[in-house]
Amino acid sequence: MPFYERGSVRIHYEEAGTGFPLLLIPGGGLNATMPFVGEKAPFNAMEIFKRDYRCITMDLRNANGGQSSGPLEAERPWDAYTDDQLGLMDHLGIKQFLVLGFCIGGPFIWNLLRRAPERVVAAVLAQPSGSRPELRDLPFKNNMTGWGPALCARRPGVTMAEVEAFLTRMYRTDPDFVFTVSRDFVRNCQTPLLILPDDVPAHPYAVAMEAARLAPNAQVSLYPWKDPPELIPLAVRHISMFLKAHRPG
Repeated sequence: MPFYERGSVRIHYEEAGTGFPLLLIPGGGLNATMPFVGEKAPFNAMEIFKRDYRCITMDLRNANGGQSSGPLEAERPWDAYTDDQLGLMDHLGIKQFLVLGFCIGGPFIWNLLRRAPERVVAAVLAQPSGSRPELRDLPFKNNMTGWGPALCARRPGVTMAEVEAFLTRMYRTDPDFVFTVSRDFVRNCQTPLLILPDDVPAHPYAVAMEAARLAPNAQVSLYPWKDPPELIPLAVRHISMFLKAHRPG
């Protein structure tokens, strides 16, 4: 598995398959690593889609359990991750691509669409993260316990004060909706979207459905789609048909 390097950023990534590029963004919050589009995901997207696409995935910068690293950019946390995703595509010589993201991949996809709408041909948001009005501080608290301490333990130069500043900007500055874009942005987003809702505290069904209603070219897959597990192949079939319908050429 190779690395992409840009200054002090070092991103561990993997490629498989051939065809039109498909960026796979793993779930797992700020601990998102490549197995979360593989054996740890509801379905093994890398294994399934490498048959028809050039699949690219990566460890999130500074994810515990991963090999990607870089500075904590407290003034622009979401954009720092988007820099990594777009930078990797540039490094691989990829101009346009499809994208499938799990969990935190939802906010990342919206930010990709804000930053580089001409590059994302179509997107699939599976169990996307969002902000519950009754649990606004959930992602901040989860990462203060489940991400920050382990990061500081393996990176002695990083302090919990820096982690808190980073997470405050990321999750408390605009703690609404999908974190990275506004409802007005979603209303005007012309990119074809497929949304697979979930309904756990970090993946609110209401937010996923609101985004689907607002986005003019969005469609929704079946819900529930993970339980019972017998439903998962139906969801995968829907994703496959959606990607094929929007794949150029």
